[in-house]
Amino acid sequence: MSGIEPTTRSERSATSNSAYVWFVASVAAASGFLFGFDTAVINGALVFLKVHFGLTSFQTEIAASSLLLGCLVGAGAAGKCSDLFGRRKSLMGAALLFAVSALGSALAVSFVFFTCMRGIGGLAIGLASALTPVYISEVAPPESRGRLVSLNQLAIVTGILVAYLSNWQLAGLGSTSWRWMFGVATFPSVGFLVGLFYIPESPRWLVANNQREAGYAVLEKIAGPHGVQAEMNAIELAISEEGGGAGELFSEHMRPRLLIAIALAVLEQICGINTVLYYGSLIFAQQFHGQSMKLAIGVNVVVGLVNLIFTIVAMFFIDRWGRRLLFLVATAGMAISLTVLAASFKLGPGGQYLIFGCILAYIAFFAVGLGPGVWVYIAEIFPTRVRGQATSIATMALWSACLVVTLTFLSIVDSMGLSGAFALYALLSLITFVFIWKWIPETRGKSLEQIQHYWSQR
Repeated sequence: MSGIEPTTRSERSATSNSAYVWFVASVAAASGFLFGFDTAVINGALVFLKVHFGLTSFQTEIAASSLLLGCLVGAGAAGKCSDLFGRRKSLMGAALLFAVSALGSALAVSFVFFTCMRGIGGLAIGLASALTPVYISEVAPPESRGRLVSLNQLAIVTGILVAYLSNWQLAGLGSTSWRWMFGVATFPSVGFLVGLFYIPESPRWLVANNQREAGYAVLEKIAGPHGVQAEMNAIELAISEEGGGAGELFSEHMRPRLLIAIALAVLEQICGINTVLYYGSLIFAQQFHGQSMKLAIGVNVVVGLVNLIFTIVAMFFIDRWGRRLLFLVATAGMAISLTVLAASFKLGPGGQYLIFGCILAYIAFFAVGLGPGVWVYIAEIFPTRVRGQATSIATMALWSACLVVTLTFLSIVDSMGLSGAFALYALLSLITFVFIWKWIPETRGKSLEQIQHYWSQR
């Protein structure tokens, strides 16, 4: 499928305040750190929770999935919240929920209370995962939007890595170490909330909600005094051509975009990435027989480090090579890595290092493409008036798929074995490659308004 022609350098504002934009995007992306930490901390905590609460395999899946159910609800509410209250205030609500969840999970006295607290954390993640890419995309200049939105994914994988490191160190505290694993997230939650007081509301949201002067002031800080009027004219023209509302979102000309966003979100998850991120300690404990549980948890640190390194690689190339090429490279690499991984489980004890290598390759390919790219792409392809709602729907689909994968992984392993489970994810990675090849156009280097013009001409 043909892509959208990139903006030439002469079309871009040379006066944009890049330092300010990076500061604003970095504060917003701090939600990604909490997102990553809260989703990954369960990996190391599960081995202690199973013993503390005497969990069955199904209850273990519930412990890992309760967060994701909250994510689904939070993502569903994100569109309405952001359209009514703004991106920034909605993120403030998410920050408060992050803090409540961290403290509540650490102090849980029963399995039911624990799952409820994790569900509250899921609400926060659902809100943040839908809102942060939208907010950053609406303050970022076209030539660096991919990198700036990818800051959110960088923060996510940093949070994952920190969670793995924290779990590894805290595992030595004994049977109650899981409480500390969850509780330490309180501090960055409060820090995120404080940081939000120092960034502005999205200028596109302000203009769309009849706050033109406030929107102009924010745009002037972002684009500079010489570029602000051109940016304002483009935004007002785009908004004047939009209908907005649910009717607009599900209209005939908007449906293809919505279906592509939903499909991309679902396919990203059903490739199985979170089976490694959530259940990695259990997988490694099974493969590395005779080793300590702390070592099994520590192996995840290497997984998190690879995830971080290749997310940084993606940030360097996403605005040079484009979203589509990175998607194709990633899904092809994932399919190959997972195929070899599935075969490796048949080798017995001698194949444990090949298994580890395949998992690292799988993580690397995901991190360089689908990990950051899906969030960037979904935030780009919708017009301002429906961007919050559309991203919310796509994010709901993403978390629904994540919930299904996480809730069924151990059951699939029980029926098909690890080899069969990862062979299934390899097939789904191949299907994702074909979908991207046929249906995903490139958006690199275009303003949000130019992307809308492209879709309106289709």
